[in-house]
Amino acid sequence: MSVDREALRDTAKYLRNVRPVDPDEVYEYLPGQPHQAVVRTALREEAFDLGLRERDDGSFVPVDEEPVDPPGWSPSAFPDEHVETVEDLLFDRHGLDWHDGDSGDALRETIDRMKEDYYRGRRVEYDADAALAYALYHLPDFYAAVGYVLDRLADRGLLPRRLRVLDVGAGTGGPALGLHDYLPEDAVVDYHAVEPSANADVLADVLADTRRNFRTTIHRERVEDIDLTGLVDSGDAGDAGGGDDSDGSDDTTGTDDADVTGDDPAADGPFDLVLFGNVLSELDDPEATVERGLDALAADGSCLLLAPADLDTSTGMRRVERAVAPPDGDVSVYAPDLRLWPGDAPSDRGWSFEERSALAVPSFQRSLDDAATRAYDEEPGTYVNTDVKFSWAILRPDGERRHPVAASAERHHRMAESEAHVTDRVNLLCVKLSADLADGDDANPLFKVGDGSEELEHYLVLTGESVLNRDLREAPYGAVLSVENVLVLWNDDEGAYNLVCEQETVVDLVAA
Repeated sequence: MSVDREALRDTAKYLRNVRPVDPDEVYEYLPGQPHQAVVRTALREEAFDLGLRERDDGSFVPVDEEPVDPPGWSPSAFPDEHVETVEDLLFDRHGLDWHDGDSGDALRETIDRMKEDYYRGRRVEYDADAALAYALYHLPDFYAAVGYVLDRLADRGLLPRRLRVLDVGAGTGGPALGLHDYLPEDAVVDYHAVEPSANADVLADVLADTRRNFRTTIHRERVEDIDLTGLVDSGDAGDAGGGDDSDGSDDTTGTDDADVTGDDPAADGPFDLVLFGNVLSELDDPEATVERGLDALAADGSCLLLAPADLDTSTGMRRVERAVAPPDGDVSVYAPDLRLWPGDAPSDRGWSFEERSALAVPSFQRSLDDAATRAYDEEPGTYVNTDVKFSWAILRPDGERRHPVAASAERHHRMAESEAHVTDRVNLLCVKLSADLADGDDANPLFKVGDGSEELEHYLVLTGESVLNRDLREAPYGAVLSVENVLVLWNDDEGAYNLVCEQETVVDLVAA
């Protein structure tokens, strides 16, 4: 028996202001009094648009309107429940001894080939084995990275508890799992993944155990072939995504796809968060695709770009960021590459990445690595990947910036003019864009910085540490710093400017 959706919505809207919405009560108010189980399913499908979350007892209550608070994200390991999911997939495909013999050799060879393809800039093709190898090698670090970036939104109250998410190139689910574990239990999420490759099969499995209020839909088409703004507004979310399953449908975990748009769709875009996680380098036209993602974004939403820290993918991501957020455009760079000079944009190489504490080695990586055959002088660790190094950017269509500060021509040196000030001492306002990059314990600490006008790389070199410049070491990635009395020098070997901080140089934290 079908449910009169309009009557269901009207009843739920009334009851939610009075008491929990219970399917065992609601059915009595509906035409034909459909079975309670049918009503429950329909309520699940309507819950996001009605602003309701399902409780453990099966009733529905309003979602808390307060934004998400930062949860203190600092994972030391990939969670055991996710480790078990990956190991179950490996067991199912290759048996208990998946890491040994032909299957182990094949997985290691696949990882070696993927590394080489990435290094050479070649497109990576994913079949079932490649998808498993990709998950085995990349799930943990991608999982950890996304939470650190979400912190930059949550600590400013910009991450709502009712969240509609578009994950373009979702892969095997590292960022999706990170998002799921980052959010509180009372969050309600309508998550849409675009993943056309065999990675989608692994993604479906890793998302199978998400919470009841974390509704997931996988669209198995190329992003170039999908109307991103229509994934939600077109009616049936599954039909919007198409798919390459045998029955032509999408995969949905948790609840069925929604049949209606809802009562308050954003006229300018249905999604609160659009995520491009480690996919830009694999897109045919990343700039155009990100622009389409921005078009699908709500007016107060955020577009998150995430890329590995290596030179090619990191600088490639930065080129996309600068192309879609020009200084005279409507899209702002929220963080970290702030434009501190209004009307300016950086044009340097843009290699900048954040580094956080490494994770413990998950058992599936340890098993694969321990079973590898090595030359007598070859160190272990080839198939272990637990470093958390990543490049990122957050873009917003509402002009919001994480730190709404600006440089002043009367007080600050503009990095675009550094050539005319070599050997001069200047004051500047800048963003810290790296941890210590010095090579070796005896080298002077070295930090990449920018002010949004730079045409070439600038590095603060700490030659004399003192209490006056202590903030340079202690400030987090993305912090805004005021630097007084710094010496501008040209580094011919690196083709960059060194800003020499001596003991008398004053470095103050302006905003973190």
